[in-house]
Amino acid sequence: MIDLEAIFRPYNPWWSDPTSSLGDIPKFHRPIFELLVSEIDLIPQILSITGPRRIGKSTLLQQLIRHFISQGVAPQRIVYYSFDDPSLIAQKIKVDELIDSTMKMVVKRESKDPTYLFLDEIQRLDRWELYLKKYYDLKYPIRVVISGSASSPIFKKSRESLLGRVKDYHLLPFSFREFVLYFLRENQELCDEVNELSEAGKRAQGMFTEDPAVQVDKVTIHTPSSTLSQQLDELLKRYLLEGGFPEVWSLPHWVAKQEYLYDNQVKKVIYEDLVLAAEFRKPELLKRFYVSLLEMPGREINVQSVAKETSISSLQIEKYLPLLELTDLVYRISKFRAGPLRIRKGLMKFYLVDLALRNAVLRLNETLLRDDSTLGLYAENLVFLALKKWRGTIQMDYYRDRHEEVDFIVHVGPHKFLPVEVKYRNEIHTDDFNGLKKFGQKFGVSAQPIMVTKRWEDFGKRENAFLLPMPLFLLLFD
Repeated sequence: MIDLEAIFRPYNPWWSDPTSSLGDIPKFHRPIFELLVSEIDLIPQILSITGPRRIGKSTLLQQLIRHFISQGVAPQRIVYYSFDDPSLIAQKIKVDELIDSTMKMVVKRESKDPTYLFLDEIQRLDRWELYLKKYYDLKYPIRVVISGSASSPIFKKSRESLLGRVKDYHLLPFSFREFVLYFLRENQELCDEVNELSEAGKRAQGMFTEDPAVQVDKVTIHTPSSTLSQQLDELLKRYLLEGGFPEVWSLPHWVAKQEYLYDNQVKKVIYEDLVLAAEFRKPELLKRFYVSLLEMPGREINVQSVAKETSISSLQIEKYLPLLELTDLVYRISKFRAGPLRIRKGLMKFYLVDLALRNAVLRLNETLLRDDSTLGLYAENLVFLALKKWRGTIQMDYYRDRHEEVDFIVHVGPHKFLPVEVKYRNEIHTDDFNGLKKFGQKFGVSAQPIMVTKRWEDFGKRENAFLLPMPLFLLLFD
């Protein structure tokens, strides 16, 4: 017989001390926290939290546990377990017996209320989807929340077999807005202002998607107070360097931050997760290709030319691309085409899930903040990440026609386009609007194009576009 008490008690200290056992868990909640709280008892599906390594998935589970205990849920009805537990191997525990014993324990309880089961690092459990499917279909009195690393392609495949039984929430590194709220968390007045701007952004998004529920004449976008503007400028510099992985922020010096990011977000993903999943014989080739993408975020590239530069065959590169995307290391977009054939093979642009990874791998430091060319690339990358998560985005391309281009063409409906151009520079000239004008004349737009700028002074309507300073754009669209 499996001794569940011995296995689970170290992971569930609230069973004996519900008051202080979760006192060290961070109090700052990411926006997804409120969503999970509202849905865990509302929808029948298993809730799945996925994402890259070390972005706070386990912390999120523990915050949910603390919340339910504070709301009066009996601590004994909350069970947490991490399948990263070395005792599974050391004690030669049979996992199927562990799962069966756990479910029998839940059923034997006399309470009519459900038991909350939090299963962390579940991708380490072989055939985990079969166990959950079995007990989900048997309608056991449990509410299950699982978490797993999206860096494992095997995990995604397993989730697909639970179609209809699991609802996934994909957690990425902290966005700039979350980053700002975290570092301003002691200043409620400034946090309230950030949240007000975010709410205004949600309303304003209806202007760009032509949402009839939004009264455009009542949507007002204003610049932040001078105090908040100064804070945003300083925090943006730090965000460009340190990115959105929370454990990095408290490390003592820049070298330690870079080593942490490289070891946890690059080396382990490529040399452990992908090697295991794809059975690479030469993972160093994948790393070489990844580094080549880090060197040119946001630039149009051709697969054939990259193959030649890196001495990696184009067939190998075509194999690597979906794996790097699946593991949230890079994203790609294709060139805009008006016809039904949307992708021109070989031409594409790449963006990074977090710019701090580039800094870590290429060993860049604070001097990048004085490099206008690099800052322009970084600004474009941040705009891409914000637009990618924007609820109005159906598809995203880039536009290039001879000498004119637009960084992003956001599809907000059938044949409805929102062009977004990034001009992160000290002076905005009339010629900078040519790409937006040409695209609008040729294909039409569903709303006024957006130009993301560097200076706070460059705000408001100009030429055929609406200008938004970078920090403000990120608060509105992120």
